[in-house]
Amino acid sequence: TTNGWSKVTVSGKTGYVESKYLSTTKPVVTTKYVDVDESSSLILRSTASETGTILTSLKRGTSVTVYSTAGDWAKVEANGKTGYVHSKYLSLTKPSTSSNTPSTSSTTNNNNTSSSSNTNTASTSNSNSSSNVTENDHSDSNSTTTSESIIKYVNVSNGSSLNMRSTPSSSASIVTKLARGTAVTFYSEANGWSLVSANGKTGYVNSAYLSSTVVQLPGAATAKISKVYEAYNITLNDAVNIQMKVNPQTDKKYSTFISSSAFSSLNSSTNPTQGVVSGTWNIRGGAGTNYWVVATAKNGTTLKILSKVKAADGSTWYQVSLDQSWVNASPDDVKYYLDPNNFSSDAIQQLQFLKLSTSANLDPAEVNEKILAGKGILAGKAAAFIKAGQTYGINEIYLIAHALLETGKGTSDLANGVSYKGVTVYNMYGIGAYDNDPTTGGAAYAYSQGWTTPEKAIIGGAAFIAKDFINAGQDTLYKMRWNPNAAAASNTATHQYATDIGWASKQVQQIYNLYSLLTSYSLTLDIPTYKE
Repeated sequence: TTNGWSKVTVSGKTGYVESKYLSTTKPVVTTKYVDVDESSSLILRSTASETGTILTSLKRGTSVTVYSTAGDWAKVEANGKTGYVHSKYLSLTKPSTSSNTPSTSSTTNNNNTSSSSNTNTASTSNSNSSSNVTENDHSDSNSTTTSESIIKYVNVSNGSSLNMRSTPSSSASIVTKLARGTAVTFYSEANGWSLVSANGKTGYVNSAYLSSTVVQLPGAATAKISKVYEAYNITLNDAVNIQMKVNPQTDKKYSTFISSSAFSSLNSSTNPTQGVVSGTWNIRGGAGTNYWVVATAKNGTTLKILSKVKAADGSTWYQVSLDQSWVNASPDDVKYYLDPNNFSSDAIQQLQFLKLSTSANLDPAEVNEKILAGKGILAGKAAAFIKAGQTYGINEIYLIAHALLETGKGTSDLANGVSYKGVTVYNMYGIGAYDNDPTTGGAAYAYSQGWTTPEKAIIGGAAFIAKDFINAGQDTLYKMRWNPNAAAASNTATHQYATDIGWASKQVQQIYNLYSLLTSYSLTLDIPTYKE
């Protein structure tokens, strides 16, 4: 220990930590339960402050591990995430589903609406993937059912927008403004305020201006929407089995189990709370080898044990806590996202089938006014996006969404011009901007392509976006993720944009919000059908 820092070794790595956070005695760790109204949820924040970043929301009855309590805040772990919650909403006993409990938000005055509109972005990145090994068995079984987010819609008068605020108060700072019809992810409601997220922002809105049903948009009556159906010579169940062979990923949290034989040592023979793994073992979605493999535990891994379970064959298994962001998805969850019937009638989710090789037939003046206004270097560039779409056969809304995301709504260095070998170049889609040095990489690629104006970058970059997937026939988000044609033709899961089973579903809310700003557009939906 030197100058307040201690050199330590943990989990095979050596480094330095602040000494004041080390103790010679092990902290007391307890299990408590979220105790809020059934219609509310408890916010888990990154810091012990109302201004801390929202990590997730915890439903009534959720079990949390409490590490420490200071003042009004408790440091806890829940659903694989560690953060801070208000300690007064935690209980030592699990609350029933019918009791009344305190709410999670303070009282406040009504919110107001304003006449300005908001724009949105869509994510196009794929998730992380992980590899897996198996034991001497390969069978799958059912998992817990997929739970969907609650979506609501902004319902204000035409031409107005709803203020999203930083706290549930009409005097709080405005985070962003949401146009009529904007789809928001709803987390909780208390005292007339709803905690929601939309367009990459999270905050509070007046609950009176949210609707549980799709709000009629100004252009809905005149927008041209057509549907085509593409049949694949494969059953849905066969498609699921093909996907399971390549370990599709999810960030969903499962109950996970490991055989008692996996542990070389336990901290207690009667009621163990942790154990050390010997060798490489599968962690499964149930107590038994008939359940699918969620992840693997390598030799020397220490796992937190939650309970002891007897499998159907009489063998002993332990339910363990798995601290891993991405895991192998269950067959049921893969089937849910593969099945077009779960999405084709939903106003938002049907955009998984938006044919990206078809023009949106946009009005450039409307796009400049309602989507690109105030978006930095992208402002006024609607004509360039429309030309890019027409030149390379790609939906203009998809291009705009991609550019808004990659440029930070037109504010990034690459978007605004970077000098490379004495030439100012532009990059609107982040092409070549690798993590180790994104600015230099993106500039070098732009230089090689001659993107010396914003317009050249918008139009030229569209060719790159279209090349690998859209021009190859994978011209919907659904096809980019699942590639059903390859599955039917070659019985393999290949050339897929992402490993996350929910990737396509996660993109469409913000694409929907872009369309909701417009009155003049057309779209074609290409919906897959599988054999019975």
